[in-house]
Amino acid sequence: AWDYQEMVIADQEPGVIFISAPVINFFPFQDKVPNEDKFLIPLYKTSVRAGVLLTTGQSTNYVLSIEVDTDEDPSYWVLKGAALLTMLND
Repeated sequence: AWDYQEMVIADQEPGVIFISAPVINFFPFQDKVPNEDKFLIPLYKTSVRAGVLLTTGQSTNYVLSIEVDTDEDPSYWVLKGAALLTMLND
């Protein structure tokens, strides 16, 4: 879920599977150093996290990772399997 008051990633309500994310604007940076206090959330094309592996070792379903603010340690979200999706599988 997304906490619009604090503008951070947050836990979802019990029983809720998907939540719409806020609009994300991308600004290019050269030689960007990731902020260790932020969570690098992966963005996938679909909710099926498997895909054909490319020669780079990445899945064809994986798009990129996005830095988001969090009140928790980033490892908390890694253990929860938090991710962004471009679409839901219907």
